Amino acid sequence: MRFHPVLGIAVLLLLGRPAAAQQTDSSPPPPRESRFIQLRHLRMYYEVYGQGRPLVLLHGGASTIQASFGRQLADFSRDHLVIAPEQRGHGHTGNVPGAYRYADMTEDTAELLDRLGIRGADVMGWSDGGIVALMLAVRRPDLVRRLVVSGANAVPGTRALTPETRTMLDDYRPGEDTARQREWARLAGDSAGGWTVAIGKLKPLWLTHPTPDELTLADLARVHAPTLVVAGDHDAVRLDHTLEIYRAIPQASLYILPATEHATFRDRAAWVNPVVREFLDAPADAPAAR
Repeated sequence: MRFHPVLGIAVLLLLGRPAAAQQTDSSPPPPRESRFIQLRHLRMYYEVYGQGRPLVLLHGGASTIQASFGRQLADFSRDHLVIAPEQRGHGHTGNVPGAYRYADMTEDTAELLDRLGIRGADVMGWSDGGIVALMLAVRRPDLVRRLVVSGANAVPGTRALTPETRTMLDDYRPGEDTARQREWARLAGDSAGGWTVAIGKLKPLWLTHPTPDELTLADLARVHAPTLVVAGDHDAVRLDHTLEIYRAIPQASLYILPATEHATFRDRAAWVNPVVREFLDAPADAPAAR
């Protein structure tokens, strides 16, 4: 099996149809701040870039801030206060006992924003981060002004992911992926076996969540923030399910990227960044394109 060179669920989902990555004009800037904050159930790591209107970036599963949004940070931090956390068991944020749940990640994210005094932020999430972003908009609408989600699902992965993706998840053996074990250990500050532990928790999360008590398509009718739903035309999430998400959100617009797989923000930054910027900067009364 050949592995894609970026950390994240893309490791498992992008093997079948490699896409040519687009280059952006600048490399990621160093964060203005990189901090840990003690929440009720977690010591969470987050980074801050730039200044201006708040923009929260929510990374993908088994990924990190840089791996998910390395080609957005320089662009959006020019005129946004970018706040980028790493979720429980990811990157610099330590592991926690028990199974991973999107509900817990959503609660962690909301608590971080509450502690930072952030309200009415623009929120952009990729993959697992997109699921957390949708749940945040449902559960805490006061925190979300506009919403951008890519490669998200609102039903369990066994229903939302493509058959090819499910096969890749079944076949993946984290203990054999020594390069990723070393990188995970470097970021998390634990043993190389931490990658195997993380995947052991993430596989059931990806296949059986979000559960109905976490998120449903019916819940998305409560998302009143203008929302841009993004996906690749060869995404890991079935295209018909992406369309269900788009149709369920009252003020949603849809952006399907041609010849593109799951890593939309990384592989298609030159297309995605200007469209997202135009969406975020649109007047408050601008109608969604349906």
